[in-house]
Amino acid sequence: MEAFYDLFSRGECASDASPHGFSGGKVWNHMFTPFISEYNCPVGYVTYSPGSRNCWHTHPGGQVLLVTGGRGWYQEEGKPARELHAGDSVIVPPGVRHWHGAAKDSYFAHIGIITNPQEGLSEGCDPVSDEEYEKLP
Repeated sequence: MEAFYDLFSRGECASDASPHGFSGGKVWNHMFTPFISEYNCPVGYVTYSPGSRNCWHTHPGGQVLLVTGGRGWYQEEGKPARELHAGDSVIVPPGVRHWHGAAKDSYFAHIGIITNPQEGLSEGCDPVSDEEYEKLP
């Protein structure tokens, strides 16, 4: 693994325990602040192995992604996928169906911030199909 993935602890293997699902490989999540805390701002560091991604999902209160390393993808439903690199950020509007994950040939890491968590954390949907994903460069 490249050095920037040691920026923070990878944490627990989320791909084995997520209620919303991942596909294509392993995903790890290290929560800086828990989902329920006095800080009212869940913040986690997520690392994806090459080819891994989460399912389509929404965040009722929105989400902010701060890319820390690797190459990955973000896509909102009905829009083309956007390639992501270290230093990029994404503001996910409340309730927008989307997915994000690693490129086929690269690890990918981001800090994820759940905004307005009182509205709900996330709602999982169907997986990103292999056919959809394989169309990406």
